Amino acid sequence: MIKINNNITVIGLGYVGSTVASCLADVGFHVICVEKDEEKVKRINERRSPINNMKFDAIFGKYGGDRLIATTDLDYAIKNSCISFVCVNTPIKDENKIDTSDVEATVSNIGKSISKIDDFHVIVIKSTILPRTSENLIIPRLEQNSKKDVVKDFGIVVNPEFLREGNEIDDFTKPDRIVIGEMIEDKRSGDILIEIYKKMIASGTPIIRTDLCTAEMIKYVSNAFLATKISFSNEIGNYCKLLGIDVYNVMNAVGLDHRVSSDYLNAGVGFGGPCLEKDLLALIGCGTEIQYEPRLLNAVKDVNDDQPRRMIDLLESKLNGLKGKKIAVLGLAFKPGTDDVRGSRAIPLIKMLLKRDAIVKAYDPLAIERMRLVDSIGPVEYVDNIDDALKDVQGCLIVTEWPEFKQISDKMDNIIVIEGRRVLNDKLNANCEGICW
Repeated sequence: MIKINNNITVIGLGYVGSTVASCLADVGFHVICVEKDEEKVKRINERRSPINNMKFDAIFGKYGGDRLIATTDLDYAIKNSCISFVCVNTPIKDENKIDTSDVEATVSNIGKSISKIDDFHVIVIKSTILPRTSENLIIPRLEQNSKKDVVKDFGIVVNPEFLREGNEIDDFTKPDRIVIGEMIEDKRSGDILIEIYKKMIASGTPIIRTDLCTAEMIKYVSNAFLATKISFSNEIGNYCKLLGIDVYNVMNAVGLDHRVSSDYLNAGVGFGGPCLEKDLLALIGCGTEIQYEPRLLNAVKDVNDDQPRRMIDLLESKLNGLKGKKIAVLGLAFKPGTDDVRGSRAIPLIKMLLKRDAIVKAYDPLAIERMRLVDSIGPVEYVDNIDDALKDVQGCLIVTEWPEFKQISDKMDNIIVIEGRRVLNDKLNANCEGICW
């Protein structure tokens, strides 16, 4: 029988770490959150969510400072838990390479912490890492800094997340599958992780147990495939636009085929967010390193990069030029329900508008403050409501499908509206047009 300490450490309290911590606490585990940002530590211990998310607000409000505690002291967390989930960020950097510096620092510090304990400790990597990172970087760092041996003294598991921002809790507790990458010599660590998941996950959920490298690859392939579906839909949408066909009618029918499914087939201004673009670029970069040209993945990227330009060109043609024209950008978050602007399609759109000498006003229900922090976005007038955004403008771009934007049809007199997401549906009129429909 596997004995599991009821205390669990979660390192890194972004979207992934906050999801893991809150869901574990909700089923009865005592979670020690380790975070270098002292403001997040303070928020958690004061029963406030470390990030802007209503579902997290409820759970951290219920358990924060009690079943959910936060600290900057990794030694304390490792000493008082049996398992640690590593959820630190791995952003993309120059030349399509991921930045693993946070992962490297974290596992080095974990190694130093487990050198001070006698019990077996499991390290679960939920951060997105390229194939062979565990073998070539993480395990050597852990062994070097702990002066201990993997398998004998500690375990390593790669357990990628497949979370959609805004749906994190449902995706974590009702997953399509659980992927566990483990060493051939160490089944104990994977067994411990499964025992923990059994308290949250419905019986019958597929569990894929594989090697470390395969688990690392599964995450990248999943996101690259979703990106491919979106770029394919946008490519077909561009065809349909020229042929006078409604691409949504086409893709709705295509999506009814069980071999295809209807998910990720909505044509528009392209994919954004913290995962799809980053993981696609990292996989392309990996191909370069192993001297393979990923032609399909490059094409997926090219189509996605070109969609904002197509949207701007369409608006410019409708307005007979953009110089000096006032343009409203509705939607700054990469998707509704969040304030996250990472990879937002609004960023390239605003930059293109400014480059063509337009005057830009922007509105988003949640993301304005986050957008203000984006480097070199340029001079933008941020406003507090739709009415102010649409006042005295000649054109409008709908970038994020916030529900409140469905109500603007009566405010569009004499305004050219180009939709990057299909928000207005059948309310299109002579002044309103979709990028792909």
